[in-house]
Amino acid sequence: MTDHGLPVLVLAQADMQRSLLDYVLRGGPIGMIIVLISFVALGMIVAQLLRIRRDRLAPPQLAEDLARLLSSGDPEAAIARCNAEPKPSFLSRVLGTALARSTRSPFGMLELRTAVEDAGRAEIDRLYRLTDGVGLVASVAPMLGLLGTVIGMVGAFDAIMLAEGPARPDQLAGSISQALITTVLGLIVAIPCTAAYTYLRNRIDHLTSEIGETVDAMIAPLEANASETNA
Repeated sequence: MTDHGLPVLVLAQADMQRSLLDYVLRGGPIGMIIVLISFVALGMIVAQLLRIRRDRLAPPQLAEDLARLLSSGDPEAAIARCNAEPKPSFLSRVLGTALARSTRSPFGMLELRTAVEDAGRAEIDRLYRLTDGVGLVASVAPMLGLLGTVIGMVGAFDAIMLAEGPARPDQLAGSISQALITTVLGLIVAIPCTAAYTYLRNRIDHLTSEIGETVDAMIAPLEANASETNA
């Protein structure tokens, strides 16, 4: 590209940035609110993508240590290992809670599977709650867009009533533009948020199911020993 072409490219990019900003500003206060919650949703999506990973939900070293301790029949040491995690994970919360409940129960390790299932459901619900914010934005954004549409149309009818004679197009353009822009902004935010919400929920289901299979294998020796003891 020649040096003569660079100023043209810079000016074109500046015009595009101004036009995008003008487009958002024409949406009025409702349009700004929609843009604001879109950034909030983006932050929540990124945070959840970083949080909902196999190595974060079930750190490999923790899983290895727990498998070794439980295979040797030492639930107390496994509980201590879970509590020693500097950043509690899905695996440490589920097994730590379930093992602590089983050691206090009169049924002992015979209650372990029920305790694991209860703790697992509680932790899955917690992950769902952290994702619900994205779903909330996906639901609210189009309703805000509809609100902006109604406000814009009310403004257009007000302009018609206040006009002396037939209303000119330029008297209606601002309100109608706001009405349409807020609808578009609401959909632009809602569609990807809906897709992200569905993806995150499915990812939670998939990873927690995989970790559940790992936990089943870990607690199998304790269940077998408990069954033999009570036989």
